[in-house]
Amino acid sequence: MTESLTKETFLTKVFDYEKNQDWKYNGELPAIIDFWAPWCGPCRMVGPVLEELSEEYKGKINVYKVNTDEEQELGAVFGIRSIPSILFVPVVGQPKMAVGALPKESLKQAIENELLIKAS
Repeated sequence: MTESLTKETFLTKVFDYEKNQDWKYNGELPAIIDFWAPWCGPCRMVGPVLEELSEEYKGKINVYKVNTDEEQELGAVFGIRSIPSILFVPVVGQPKMAVGALPKESLKQAIENELLIKAS
């Protein structure tokens, strides 16, 4: 199931940008963070797909949502200019941003290739 993040929960579960300038992920599982808003049509198409993926990859990744209308500071920190924007967060390494309503296959590919690859 996807979980909505506020600034407070984001700082704890994902990244405390108030304390760290360099990216340091706080989670134990890789994550997808969906930056969205209720008025955004493409966002409403991506939402159910991410719900399905959160079930398919249960225990392997976390799927979070950030409502950019309610959490404008989080949107600003990541320079979100258009939504949906999806942040892929590996446990180790830098996160990668994808912009736009990606089809399920593309999201799955990104999960497999960016988040679930074992560091060699």
